[in-house]
Amino acid sequence: MVEVKRDAATRRGIWGWMLFDWAQQPFHTLIITFVFAPYFASAVASNAARGQELWGYAAGIGGMLIAFSSPVLGAIADASGPRKPWVFGFSVIGVIGCWLLWYAVPGMESTAFIMVAIVLALVGMEFAAVFNNGMMADLVPRADLGRLSGSAWALGYLGGLVSLVIVLGFLAGQPATGKTLIGLEPLFGLDAATREGDRASGPLTAIWYVIFVMPMFLWTPDVKRKPAADGAVARGLSELGKTLRRLPSERSYFSFLMSSMFYRDALNALYSFGGIYAAGVLGWSIVQIGIFGILANLTGAIGAWLGGRADQAFGPKVVVSGSIVILTICCILVISTTRTDVLFMTIAAEGSQTNVPDIMFYVAGAFIGAAGGSIQAASRTLLVDQVDRDKVTEAFGLYALSGRATSFIGPLAIAFATAFFASEALGLSNQDAQRLGVTPIIALFMVGLVLLPWVKSRQYEAVRA
Repeated sequence: MVEVKRDAATRRGIWGWMLFDWAQQPFHTLIITFVFAPYFASAVASNAARGQELWGYAAGIGGMLIAFSSPVLGAIADASGPRKPWVFGFSVIGVIGCWLLWYAVPGMESTAFIMVAIVLALVGMEFAAVFNNGMMADLVPRADLGRLSGSAWALGYLGGLVSLVIVLGFLAGQPATGKTLIGLEPLFGLDAATREGDRASGPLTAIWYVIFVMPMFLWTPDVKRKPAADGAVARGLSELGKTLRRLPSERSYFSFLMSSMFYRDALNALYSFGGIYAAGVLGWSIVQIGIFGILANLTGAIGAWLGGRADQAFGPKVVVSGSIVILTICCILVISTTRTDVLFMTIAAEGSQTNVPDIMFYVAGAFIGAAGGSIQAASRTLLVDQVDRDKVTEAFGLYALSGRATSFIGPLAIAFATAFFASEALGLSNQDAQRLGVTPIIALFMVGLVLLPWVKSRQYEAVRA
């Protein structure tokens, strides 16, 4: 592939695009990982294991919807031109889904409505990211893509950190004391007993997103509408069909999509179930999980920023490979940690008090944040290396497909495994069921790593030649 000469976007346009990650990250930080998901599992569902199971179903259904439609919509967007209308449409869906999470009251009789809201939020936010990512390759020269992607991910993690501090410090009161993490009464009279502070993470995410996504719409340049846009649907589907037929012969591109399908599924599952696991196995409160989230977001920002610089110096493939190894080790550490065990070795008697498991979980969280930030930033540039510039949005659609084709398998496997190990026939405790239920994550990381040697960073190598 040949580097296309073009003018770079203005600094303001680049910052507008980067602020999308700042706008969207609270969805992943507050809803998917550190506040709402563990709250749902520990207080809305009947018990933690059942909550993990239900969350797996919701995430799995959302993943299937994204997997089956994102390549088609991406190809149509490339054929028609502009990406911002797609970002806007799916943003509306995502914002509505997040807002509806406010109605997830503790112990509610039926969780069906909330599971629908979770699916809406997931589909809307994920699709908005697909089309925003499609704009990346037109903003800067190829040599600067790694730094741009890493800086944007770092900014996103900082946004997640700030939003998490707001929730824990000023909104979410602990049920036992009624006070927030810093000892204040929750703002706006939020009731700690009915967990209104935790539920407020949904509306806060929606409001935050609406405010901070605006610079992207106002400042960032978009592709102009193509003259033959009226036939975009048929043309997009035709081009997608050609791409899919040709894909198996493009070993690097195909191998990258297959590899990322597994390692990103593992990472998403680790993010989705990490807080739920800590609540159920270690007995952590939302505040403790929030501190874990603050640490992970801080190291995530650092990891994404450093990963972007490493990407620029050594190429994205090196960054992705190293991050997978770190994440696999951290996953083993997490699964092997309970109130009495670390690395499957007993360190304390049942019922005794020790802080070692908590410390080890925090250490694992720090490295998960750093490696997770760097692998996601580097993956975006490694994908751009695989395609021509006029196929970028289609590629990110296929990227979403590859990430979601097994994304429903990961959560559903965890849901089914947790349900199996929690069955009365086996006689295991809820904690042991949760531990065994998340082990598929390790296998997914390993499959992703095995497939990486066939991936080439061709444009990176051409730039450095």
